[in-house]
Amino acid sequence: MAETLIERVWAWLHATFPERQIYIRSDGRVQFFTFSPTLQATLAGLSLIFLGWVAFASVNVIFKDRIIAAKDHRYQQMQSTYEDRLADIQVSYDELNGALVSAEDTFKATADKLEVKQRTVAGLLDRKNAVDQTLAGLRGSSASQRTSIDGILAAPASNTASDGISGQAPIGGDGSDLGGSSDIGAMPNTAQPQPRTANPTKASFLDEAVGRLAAALFPKKVRPPAAKILNQPAFRLLATQTARLQQMSHSETALLVAADHQVSGSIDEIEAVMRRVGVSPDRMEQEEESKVGGVGGPFIPISAMRIDGIADTAFTNAFAEASAHVKELDALFSAFRHIPLTTPVHGGEFELTSDFGPRIDPFTHRLGFHPGLDFGGPWGAVIHSTAPGVVDWAGWRGGYGNMVEIDHGFGIKTRYGHMSSILVKVGAKVQKGTPLGKLGSTGRSTGPHVHYEVWLGDVVRDPSRFIEAGRHVLK
Repeated sequence: MAETLIERVWAWLHATFPERQIYIRSDGRVQFFTFSPTLQATLAGLSLIFLGWVAFASVNVIFKDRIIAAKDHRYQQMQSTYEDRLADIQVSYDELNGALVSAEDTFKATADKLEVKQRTVAGLLDRKNAVDQTLAGLRGSSASQRTSIDGILAAPASNTASDGISGQAPIGGDGSDLGGSSDIGAMPNTAQPQPRTANPTKASFLDEAVGRLAAALFPKKVRPPAAKILNQPAFRLLATQTARLQQMSHSETALLVAADHQVSGSIDEIEAVMRRVGVSPDRMEQEEESKVGGVGGPFIPISAMRIDGIADTAFTNAFAEASAHVKELDALFSAFRHIPLTTPVHGGEFELTSDFGPRIDPFTHRLGFHPGLDFGGPWGAVIHSTAPGVVDWAGWRGGYGNMVEIDHGFGIKTRYGHMSSILVKVGAKVQKGTPLGKLGSTGRSTGPHVHYEVWLGDVVRDPSRFIEAGRHVLK
């Protein structure tokens, strides 16, 4: 196979460069030189190499500046590609850092808003618990009294009201403690990309080839989109916790609405008790508010109200409504405590000996009007105040004998007659349950008992209506 190839090459060489002879005649003599095919082929190869070198040298001299410019352009293109890569890396870092800071700020802002809401709700519920404890103490002190009242009033008068009132505890306080507000960080601005080298003008084929080579050596990586960045595990976890806090923040609004419903229900219940005993809730509330002095100021719509650190309109409206109702209940409950809702004596040894209304007078045996309730019991038993107030009479008063009269405010007064001795003086402030005197039979009396009256607006009222209402509200 190799011999055949050599033979073919040798045959091609002899066919292309056949043997040639050059004849030279000089001084009548003829000489010739013979050029073999091998020699001709060698001379032809040397000639081509020489011509190629001449051409390269000529091009190098003629196009020297262009070659240098091409090299500079290639260098600039490679430098531009490198700078673009650095700029893309910097932008990716800035975007990643900005997204992280933004997510952290969103989480912090949501947590701060939740904290402010919780403080706001806690302030409202703290006032609720304070009034609940006050009412619980009021009910606890009346626990033993109810047993005796049930025994004393086993057969209430026919005109005594007997409507049942539920024992929902009222909620007091104004709920104005908003706690401290929190600073919410501003969302960071997106990082601006760095300036990049301007694109060169349209290059020649050689420049384009160099550019493609540089792009192959330094490939440009595509930056991940923002959605891909935010899909990282750390960002997903932070977003999940932020959404959880936002859900908890919405539940605070529902809690306020529920508390407002409870407060509104307590207001309705207390007002029902007041109306049941013939007391005007509006009048008592106005008198309670008048104690603080003059009030006024420009009218500002509730829609203009803002809570520092909270931008949730639904929460703000719910808090405003609940706070207003709590203030109303606070004033109403303060007045409600001055209503006498129990008996002046307690225990199984006491009994109701005469009720309110028409009766046969024990002295004249004629039809008369009895303005109160008589509770018979052992001589010297302690008589207690049925509500807070100020003593405006303590002494002898005609048919009452030794009598104590207490002004409870809001036009309500109570009288305790026929005492054997008096334990308080005029002007003394008393609380519910304060000892006023001892049971006796002074004045117009047939035996040891206490005559108990309730006055409302200078009109004597049936005390059994108040006591019956107290049996339900203090249960």
